[in-house]
Amino acid sequence: MNKAYLGVDIGSISTKGVIIDEKNNILASIYLWTKGNPLKAVKEVLKELKQKLPKKYKIVGVGTTGSARKLVETILGANIIKNEITAHAIGTLSKYPDIRTIIEIGGQDSKIILLKDKVVVDYAMNTLCAAGTGAFLSSQAERLDIPVEEFGNIALTSNNPTPIAARCTVFAESDLVHKAQMGHKKEDIVAGLCKSVALNYLNNVGKGKKIISPIIFQGGVSKNIGVVKAFENILNEKIITDENGHLMGALGVAILSKKQPEINFSFDIVEKDFETTSINCSGCPNNCEVICVKKENKLLDSWGNRCEKGNHLLKENSPT
Repeated sequence: MNKAYLGVDIGSISTKGVIIDEKNNILASIYLWTKGNPLKAVKEVLKELKQKLPKKYKIVGVGTTGSARKLVETILGANIIKNEITAHAIGTLSKYPDIRTIIEIGGQDSKIILLKDKVVVDYAMNTLCAAGTGAFLSSQAERLDIPVEEFGNIALTSNNPTPIAARCTVFAESDLVHKAQMGHKKEDIVAGLCKSVALNYLNNVGKGKKIISPIIFQGGVSKNIGVVKAFENILNEKIITDENGHLMGALGVAILSKKQPEINFSFDIVEKDFETTSINCSGCPNNCEVICVKKENKLLDSWGNRCEKGNHLLKENSPT
């Protein structure tokens, strides 16, 4: 059996999974919507990856990243868990060792990672507002009755992008309606939206950051050629994109799992019943919300308890 390594990047909007070999080649990958149910999303990812993975490979390492990384780590019995910054940096450097700036815009958040000599030297994240993210573009596409997949090509036909206030989704939608009522062409409005995404990112996430080339653009929004061109025009730099740019976090954490002790992973885990519950502990003024993960009614792990006073609650909620 050849050794393989699984990486799972699970966020609020999408869940990504990759399986790599010992040379970091991607053997199988999947991208799907989380739909507010990370447990179900992880099981769907595993089912798809199992079908795609050649029979001659055995998974001996599992890594998790993303907003639900702790939950997924517990479910999969992963041998490593890492934050998104580290995972994206490692995944990107494995393919682009000279990269200096990573621009990442996902479904509901965005980040910038600055590197020097293959080391992260600075970063910033925006998770408080969806303006300028994939969710923002999708909502505007629906308002304009245009498939979001066509946004990029439509934007490229415009010679006069419409200025759109994108610092807030509410302002953007109001401004978009106003500009449409004024008679602005649809392609100009679309191009204006793409430009506003780039400007919003640079003025917020990238504020005060020294963006140095080579620059790579990742995340779901990087598939939009209109936004890519907007970044190139504003920065006056070539922007690199990759067909697997949306998988870099999963790729990075899969690579990191190779450095850990090997585990015995089985896809049979998709047949198990998992449950997540929360317990409010009033044992002290912290009033912690303790998250519990159970497999077939047996407590696997818990977190969120900032002192030992909540331990009795865990015992009460774990069958003997």
